[in-house]
Amino acid sequence: MRVSLKDVAAHAGVSIKTVSNVVNNYQHVTPAMRERVQRSIDVLGYRPNLAARHLRKGRTGIIALALPELGNPYFAELAAAVIDAAAAHEYIVLLDHTGGYREQEVLVSQGFRARVIDGLILSPIELEAEDLRDRAENVPLVLLGERDYDLPYDHIAIDNVAAARAAVRHLVELGRREVAFIGARRGRSEPAQLRVRGWREELTAAGLPADDGLVAATDGWGHADGADAMRRILESGRRPDAVFAYNDPMAIGAMRVLFEWGLRVPEDIAVVGFDDVVEGHFGAVTLTSVSPDKEAIGRLAVESVLERLGGNEVSEPHRVWADYRLVERESTLGRAAAADGRG
Repeated sequence: MRVSLKDVAAHAGVSIKTVSNVVNNYQHVTPAMRERVQRSIDVLGYRPNLAARHLRKGRTGIIALALPELGNPYFAELAAAVIDAAAAHEYIVLLDHTGGYREQEVLVSQGFRARVIDGLILSPIELEAEDLRDRAENVPLVLLGERDYDLPYDHIAIDNVAAARAAVRHLVELGRREVAFIGARRGRSEPAQLRVRGWREELTAAGLPADDGLVAATDGWGHADGADAMRRILESGRRPDAVFAYNDPMAIGAMRVLFEWGLRVPEDIAVVGFDDVVEGHFGAVTLTSVSPDKEAIGRLAVESVLERLGGNEVSEPHRVWADYRLVERESTLGRAAAADGRG
């Protein structure tokens, strides 16, 4: 049978209210009383009924997280960060997969799960501002990613232009002069556009040509897309001395093609990715990558939802820039330099 607050109170010899105060971490409980009640909780194996607790507040205890690609390592790691952040506030996360299709993003944003969720965290790809402007659903909405919406919704993002410039600057400082960009998405994709812009701005600032012949567009962002983009550049007769990829899977796909062509990384061609996913840490050549603070993004998104649930008015968009850093590894430094501690 399920252990109740009453059972814990009887075992500890205290009131039910005292047990409730301990379970809810109220500050006015003395350390000795907290220890006494916690001992009974541990002995009896009491677990709070979170569903009942949320229902008493008129909530479900569920936050929805809608992502475009669950198979993408970045989004998988981001989902883990959101789930961990939500768990710290005794919330669970319902995952939705939109595929990056506008109709699915509209469906999610308009609240088709509104009866079962308290808030929504959405990472849109194709969603337009007009799709959100007349949003009738009052479930709090927090946006992730780089689409710029001038609307009264909290928005968590990183500065993609600055991050891309940091990646290219690293390559230039290493003496690379012909830097290709792979992953300029065919069709609209603001993150890709922003990263191409950062690539272009940094090369221009360094007095180097931003050669459009070294920009490879793709339909997707996976390993095969990166491999295909790298292969097309090589087959065109071009030999860049560095590659900046839209994300890590594309960078890893590109490195496979370089290996097949007998080109060494980084001796012949240095490679930088984006997102710093775990896969890039363990290849035969570890991957230099722009590392967004995924834990901070998850925490800020959850905190934004909970803040709105607390009744705060949203009069202006609340845009928060999460941090990032460039993690230097073997794909640009070489094994010896990376082993010396620069990566």
